[in-house]
Parts: sequence; structure tokens; C-alpha cells
Amino acid sequence: MSPENQILKGDSIELKEVISGYTKHWKWFVISGIIALLLASVYIRYTTPQYAAAAKIQILEDENASSGLAAFSDLDVLGGGKNKVIDEIELIGSRSNFIDVVKELKLNTRISVLGNVISTEVYKDPPINLSFIAEDSTINNAYFDFYITLSSSTTFGYSEEEDKPVKVFSFGKNISSEVGDIVITPNIESFEKYKDKKIKVSMRPVESVALGYKKKMSIVNSDDKSNIVDISLEDPIREKAINIVNSLIRVYNENAIEDKQIIADRTSKFINDRITDISGSLSSVDQNAEDFKTDQRVTDIPVETNINLSASVATQQELAAAQNELTIAAQMSSIIEGQRGKYEVLPANIGGPAIASTTAQYNQLVSERRRLLESSNEKNPIIVNLDQQLDNLKQSLSSSLKGTVSSLSTTVNSLSGQRARFNSRIYSSPKNERALRDITRKQQTTEELYLYLLTKREESQIAVASQAPKSKTIDSGYSVSPFPVSPKKKIVYLASLILGLLVPFSIIYSKDLLDNKVHNMNSLEKITTDTPVLGEIPKLSSKEDKLVIKEDRSVLAESLRIIRTNLDYLIKTKRSKEGKNNMIFVTSSVPGEGKTFLSTNLSMILASTNKKVLLIGADIRNPKIYTFFTGSNVDKMSKPSRNKDAGLTEYLYDNTLNSKDIINPMLVHHNTIDVIYSGRIPPNPAELLMSDRIKDLFDEVSEKYDYVIVDTAPLMVVTDTLLISSHADHLIYVTRAGVTENKAVGYPLKLQEEGKIKGLCFVVNDVKSSELGYGGKYGYGYGKSQKKWWKF
Repeated sequence: MSPENQILKGDSIELKEVISGYTKHWKWFVISGIIALLLASVYIRYTTPQYAAAAKIQILEDENASSGLAAFSDLDVLGGGKNKVIDEIELIGSRSNFIDVVKELKLNTRISVLGNVISTEVYKDPPINLSFIAEDSTINNAYFDFYITLSSSTTFGYSEEEDKPVKVFSFGKNISSEVGDIVITPNIESFEKYKDKKIKVSMRPVESVALGYKKKMSIVNSDDKSNIVDISLEDPIREKAINIVNSLIRVYNENAIEDKQIIADRTSKFINDRITDISGSLSSVDQNAEDFKTDQRVTDIPVETNINLSASVATQQELAAAQNELTIAAQMSSIIEGQRGKYEVLPANIGGPAIASTTAQYNQLVSERRRLLESSNEKNPIIVNLDQQLDNLKQSLSSSLKGTVSSLSTTVNSLSGQRARFNSRIYSSPKNERALRDITRKQQTTEELYLYLLTKREESQIAVASQAPKSKTIDSGYSVSPFPVSPKKKIVYLASLILGLLVPFSIIYSKDLLDNKVHNMNSLEKITTDTPVLGEIPKLSSKEDKLVIKEDRSVLAESLRIIRTNLDYLIKTKRSKEGKNNMIFVTSSVPGEGKTFLSTNLSMILASTNKKVLLIGADIRNPKIYTFFTGSNVDKMSKPSRNKDAGLTEYLYDNTLNSKDIINPMLVHHNTIDVIYSGRIPPNPAELLMSDRIKDLFDEVSEKYDYVIVDTAPLMVVTDTLLISSHADHLIYVTRAGVTENKAVGYPLKLQEEGKIKGLCFVVNDVKSSELGYGGKYGYGYGKSQKKWWKF
């Protein structure tokens, strides 16, 4: 097999083990998934569905700043600009507009039918009609709830807390409350449908309700280069969402028309004031002409003065026009000066293009300020900012008008000089002729201005009467879908199922990620690499026998037979080179990992093949072997009475004792086995094990027996095992599943690398049935106990 194929095969095996680590807990995944789906169904059942309503409008472009200002369009004094869609979107979604919508639809008062879990709002055809005998300011700022029980068609129960006893009132009777008197009448058409049900009436401040809908409303421009605006809203009640969208569009258009109306009214007032002033001047000039002709009896003008007079008339007309413009500019400047500390719209189309543009911008900001003041005060940061902008614009207008007045004054002075020159040529004309011509010129100029203003007033009134909204409705409010847009059942179920599967997956993954313990032979082999692992011993329940018997077919016996087979293979591999090779030491990292359990049962399984087996208890600090050879199934054979209690410790102390004095022949469950107990616990175990007699004993018994199993002290706790490890042909290192840490396995491997121990091999004890074999893929097949479904 090529290296590439070996790598691919190794990756495949690793992937299968990872997958197997999750699939063996499939029951948890199924249970978690079912619970998640049940929770999702509960969520869907008790979550209020949301319906979407939408509308589409087109923002119309105004050719002039306002229809009222169009009266002076021919003077080119004020110019208009096109609406910007982004600004209009902000205007549509303004707080003041939503407040108007809430007031118009009475959204601050909500009628709901109480249910066992959730309440359902009744928007269309409620069972009762409410009337509040209080000021609008009180109702619009109230935060108040009360409950109605519809007991009969003539009476109802009333309480201000849900669980308190109700008071019975007749329909139409005044009910005193903290928001004033309330009058409740039944809605005959839908009353029977809600009879004997409890109704909750909630009153909330208009501003808070308006802000709530402002956050829920979506107002977007479909395209950056388009004037189309999409408006949408989600609400539990389809009809309510449609009404709110339509009402918002209507309020926006009405407010826009109202803004234009204010500017138009201001322009009309200015024209009317000027007409009144000019009308008085015209009457006075006409009367002067009439009186002069009557008193002087003037009937004709000499022909010889026509040429000079014609030139003088032309100059006088120019002078009058300039004086008229000067008068208008001066009055405009006076109006601005008179508005110190005030912010009112200014007459439009007065002055040059720059003044006109600034005036249009000033009027627009004044309109926005007036709208904001309806729902706020002058200390609002936005209004303060607008005041600063208005002051700057007013200062700019004042400077521009002063410049215009100065320029017109220069023109007037120039024309006056020209007129003086012409008049000097006609000084020889009769005094009466000159006086009459002066009166006539004033009369013509005043009459022309008077007629001009009358014409513009009529045009302004026509424009005001034909005001158009700022937007065109393309699609009025409609329901996007007959089905709720949220919650989306498929997405909720899918997300819940994924989440339900992720919970056990995350738990298992976290458990594996934090796991640093040995669990079975497969996990141990990944650490030991070239060092052999003889096998694994299953976890036993408290009811199972801890000692194997002859012809035992349990999982424990079968696992020990596998260990015996692998051990025999190691023994035979070295026997031809090193003699009998049958000294087998059993140790572990710390107490409680099962070394004595393995020593005893391995001795029993070896003895079941009719081999001579000797078990030596070399853990003289904490002897445990004797606990396995008690009970009715153990028969201790004959032994000299004086040496009855002698063990390894006594043998090492007493040179008069020989091996026969400490060996205990036993018949255990039809198996014959010899045992050397540890003996009494000595005060100096380490020094005692350094005695030369231990070598003599091991050499002697190695020749007499087929297998010599030595139960030694834990390797990482005391030094006893290392003191006698040189006598071992094989050292079985017992690890316990779920107890022995991975780093503890590295200790004997390091000792072997340093040459302090030899013949190292491993056994995994106490392995869960699900972990037996490679990744728990298979078991031993004999008397296999079934794991509880709820255990990992």
C-alpha cells in the first residue's frame, strides 16, 4: 500500500471513530430533537402572528418653492428647488406625523380579549364602545388599564385590576377613574360573540405609541435614482396595519399642503397690504389731477414742448420703477428687522435670485420649526439648531437687502439727475403744464403698480385653491400575504431542530474536548504507539462476580483470555533468547486502578489451562490479594501449621524460611493456584525489598512455575516496584478507564526509554460496555450486559 493510501485510510478510520463517538449516543439526539420540535410547536402556538402591509408612493417634484410663491415667478425674485427623496422620507417618518396617525386612528386605546395564555386584540367591531369625558391632553397622556366582564346585555363588571372583585355597572352610566369619567356602551353587532368573556382596555400615552409604530414602520427608497418610496409595516392585525400605512400617507400629504398654505397666506397678506397702500396713493393722485385742472383750467399742452417732455417722461418712468423697487426692498428689510426674536414666513419673490433662494430656505425652516413646536418646545435641541440656522439666514437676507437698497438708491439718484437736466430744458414752459405733467406721471405709475398687484392677487388665490399633494399614491395600503410573515413555521421548526441537535452535540464535543483520560484500548494505543496493549477489561456491576472461574463464559473471562493470548505471544517471542521468561509484574500509576484485580484474575485464567501458576503479593504496603481468596468456593490446602501466616515480608526477614513455607496452595472454583501473600506490613518496605533474598525467591519460583504473577505497588506513588523491576520479564501496567490521565501513561514509557523497566505492556481496566473494542464498535459477545439507554 502506498504512503498516500495509508494516510487516506488512517484519516478514514479517524473520521469513522469521531462519527461513532456521536452515533452511539443517537438516543440523546433523538430525544433532544423531539423536545426542540415540541418547544417550537409551543412557541408557534402561543406567539402572536404578524401580518405585513405595504404601500408605494411617488414623491412629486415642485417646480417652485411653493405654489403661493409662484405669484412672483415672473420677477425672478424667488426660485424653487426640487424635492430630495431622502429628505421626504425623513418627513414621512417624522414623529409628528405618527402622533397625528395615532390620534386619528385612536391607537393609544387598545381593547383585548383575555385568554388562558395570551390576549387577543379586537380592532374591528369591538364588543364595546368607549367614550371619555375628559380633556384630550389627559387621555393622550394616560397610562391606565381596566377590565370589563360582559355579563349581560344591560350590565357589565368593571375592575381596575385583573384579579380583584368587579363592580357591576349599567351600560351608559358614567364610571369615575383616574383619567376622568368613562362611558361604556355595547356594540350590538358583535356583543354576543364576546359575552361572558373578560375584556382588557389598555390606554397608553400617544407619544410612546407613536414612537413604537415609528420603529416598526419601514420607509425606504426603492432606488437611489428613483422617486418611488416603499412603505411597509408588520402588525398582528392585518386591517390595522393597512389603515396605519394609508393614514400615514394621508397625514404626510395634508401636512405638506398645510405648509404651502401658510406661505401662500403670508404672500397674499403682503399683496393685500401693498394694494391698500397703493390704492390710497392712487386716489390722492387722481384727486390732485382733478383739482389742478379745475383750479388752473388746463385743457391742452403746447406742441413745442412734446419732445423734451417725452424724454423727461421716459426718465421719470425709469425713476419711478427704481423708486418702487427701492420701496419694496426697504419694506422687506423693515419686515426682517421687525422680526427680531420672531420666526415667521417672509414674503416671497422680493429681491434678486440669491435673496429669493435664501427666503425660500428660510420659509421652509420656519415651517419645519412650527411643525416641531406642535409636539415639543423651544428648548428642544433640534429647534435650537433651527433657530440658529434661521438667525443666520435672516442676517444673510438683511445684508443682501441692504445691498439692494444701496444699489437702488444709487440708481434713483442717477435718474433724478437725468430728470433735472430734462426739466431745465422745459423751464420756459408754462408752470401749469409742468405741474400737470408731474401729476399725470404719478397717476400712471401708481395705476400700473395697482393693476399689477391686483392681477397677482388673483393668480395667488387660484394657485392656493389648486394646491396638489407632494406625493402620488401608486399602491395604497394592501396586505402583502394572507399568511403571517412571522413566525415562519418552517424556519422555526428547522432552527429548533438544528438547535436541538446542537445541544447534545455540543455537550458530547465539550466532554470529549476536555477529556484527558484513557477510555479503552484504542485511545490508549494512540499514546503508547509501539508499546503493546494486551487488552481491556470490562466494567463490572456490583452484582457480578469479581473472580473468574473455570470454563467461565462471561465478558470478563473472555477479555482475560484475550490478554492471556497476547501475553503468551510476548512470552514465546522472548523465551528462545532469555530462558523461561515467565516473571510477570503487574503495577499501575496509583491505587484503585485494578492491578490486584488483574493479577488475581489473570492468575486464575492462566491456571484454567492446567498450568502451574504462582501469584505473589509484592505490594507489602497495602496488601489486597487476600480479599479475593475468601468464601466457600476457596479451599486452602494443607501447609505446616507453624508457617500458616507467613508471607513475603516474613520470608525476607527470616532467613530460616524457604519458599515452601510461604507458598499457599489453593483450590479456587476448581482451579488450582499457589499464592504467596504479602505478609505483615513492615516499617521499612523499601529497604526490605532491596534484600538479596527477593532475587533468590524470584529465580527459584521462575524455574518451578509456568507463570509467576507479581502484584506490585503503584509505580507513581512509591519506589517499591522500581527496586524489584529488574527481576521482571514483563511489566503489565494497568490503567483504569475514565480515571487514568493520558499524561500518567507517559511516566512508564519514559522509564522504559531510560532503561529503568523492561517488557512494558498495558491493560485497560473498567471499560464501559459501549467503549469495548475499537471505539465501542463491537463487544466480546458472551454474556454481554445491556447498558441503560439513558447512560452515556
